[in-house]
Amino acid sequence: MITGPCDTVKRARKLRGEMSLPETILWRELRKRPGGHKFRRQHPAGVYVLDFYCAKARLDIEVDGWAHENHERAERDRARSAFLRSQGIATTRIPAQRVLEDREAVVRRIVVICDERIEQLRVPLHQPAAGPPPRAGEDQE
Repeated sequence: MITGPCDTVKRARKLRGEMSLPETILWRELRKRPGGHKFRRQHPAGVYVLDFYCAKARLDIEVDGWAHENHERAERDRARSAFLRSQGIATTRIPAQRVLEDREAVVRRIVVICDERIEQLRVPLHQPAAGPPPRAGEDQE
């Protein structure tokens, strides 16, 4: 599980009480575990706080408002996404306006993304060994 230093954890706790309207609306839906997926809100990850996080899918969900449209913020978002990718976590960005306009469609899309990520993360199971290989010089029957 990914987490962060103590100050990031404190900031995450504080941010849980300061969620934007689109984040609050989306959280009301995600806490119902759509598609059987569990989500965390304002989850610490290194020095970052993720808006929403699905650990099973290793997916960060960011609700982007108008503040994310300026160049400086876009650069920080790229650096953040690069860090998360290095930790095996994918990021999906959802415009805040989209959450306000059609939250059901947003939730359905998140479920699809989670399902796809989980499928990608599945590692094929190895075949159980039938015992150790024969020692050198032993007959194979």
